[in-house]
Amino acid sequence: MTYSKIEWTESTWNPVTGCNKISPGCKNCYAERMSRRLQAMGQKNYADGFKLTLQPHMLALPLRWKKPQTIFVNSMSDLFHKNVPLEYIQQVFEVMNQAHWHRFQVLTKRADRLAQVSSQLNWTSNIWMGVSVESQKYTDRIDHLRETGAKTKFLSLEPLLGPLRNLDLTGIDWAIVGGESGLGARPMLVDWATDIRKQCRGRECCLFLQAMGWGAKETERSNARRTDLG
Repeated sequence: MTYSKIEWTESTWNPVTGCNKISPGCKNCYAERMSRRLQAMGQKNYADGFKLTLQPHMLALPLRWKKPQTIFVNSMSDLFHKNVPLEYIQQVFEVMNQAHWHRFQVLTKRADRLAQVSSQLNWTSNIWMGVSVESQKYTDRIDHLRETGAKTKFLSLEPLLGPLRNLDLTGIDWAIVGGESGLGARPMLVDWATDIRKQCRGRECCLFLQAMGWGAKETERSNARRTDLG
């Protein structure tokens, strides 16, 4: 079992590894750094470093974890990458459908493909779907997320690289806000985060402020529709 240091989840599961950069939020990708390290350590799943690789032998892993937990899917990749076949995505979803005792968090920057294939996926209630939005330029990803059949929809507004004004949070259940950390981290202004907090209040959207060197983490609930979102 792979326990996660990510504050908003418990474990990670990577039926796909590797990716490529598609927007500024990818610049200091932690998954790329980690994959190079794991490659140097001889970890078989990372023999090709950060090259996109399907890991079918990892598919059944959550079914062997009997204790219910929150699982971040593909922390080291993007399930909706153009080179991941739809049939394979459907296999990942089938495992999540079967492992109904877990809560799965899927996150993508490739929201256009997510919207394209959503109708061909089985969205059981234990699957949370999210999109990453690092700046105003990429808020269209939220519109694509709304098009999906996911019962719970969330935003990862990290690394936050600029203000996000007048977000349309209709149908969005949860928002995570955080900046970068580590060598070469780009700054995040507290004002950007406090403005997002104001937008979440009263809009049925939970908020998680992540500790990333600029302040303490904070979780808020604003008239949330789903009482299990804490």
